[in-house]
Amino acid sequence: MTAPSSLWSTLSEPLVRQNPVTLQILGICSALAVTTSLPTALTMAGSLTVVLVLSAAIISMIRRHIPDAIRLIVQIVIVASLVIVIDQVLQAYLFEISRKLSVFVSLITTNCLVLGRTESYARLNPPLPSMVDALGNGLGYSLVLVVIGTLRELFGSGTLMGAQVLPLASEGGWFTPMSLMLLAPSAFFLLGGLVWAIRTWRPEQAEVPEYTPPEAIGEPAE
Repeated sequence: MTAPSSLWSTLSEPLVRQNPVTLQILGICSALAVTTSLPTALTMAGSLTVVLVLSAAIISMIRRHIPDAIRLIVQIVIVASLVIVIDQVLQAYLFEISRKLSVFVSLITTNCLVLGRTESYARLNPPLPSMVDALGNGLGYSLVLVVIGTLRELFGSGTLMGAQVLPLASEGGWFTPMSLMLLAPSAFFLLGGLVWAIRTWRPEQAEVPEYTPPEAIGEPAE
């Protein structure tokens, strides 16, 4: 049986220290595309987390019966089947948000975060640790989407979850929406700023420089 402390470490590590988006730069396409508002970010985050946890559980349970030669095909089929179910549920109960998410829910099938966790962890570990690992990575991914979605919606339109938070200048208030925040480049810059902030706070996450200037190793500059 897996120790509770080990499960807690597996769950909590991907939140910040091993965050799949800010450290491993996985799944950033959806982070850039669906974070124009907090509702779409939350829906995408929840959808991916559910798919990630269920696919990890299924693949872990049948891991001893999957031939190595076709393991990726089996994983993709399982993930794709779950994505179809999630997409149909969203279209049935959250149609407007599903329409805004467009093809990005379907693209969860090829999300490198989902396939990465099923291939590197769920395929090699029992169901419970696999599900905890998937949940931790899903929450880490969700955390980034929520932060970026909150900032983009708040400063792009002055709302949160569709409710007006900042009084608009056009209605006698003081806030003028920053339309740039609703464009794709703003998500890129916000994500870059978030990565910089975390790596400044935790320097061990920064990559080792590929090149060291001569001055830094005591050699005279030419």
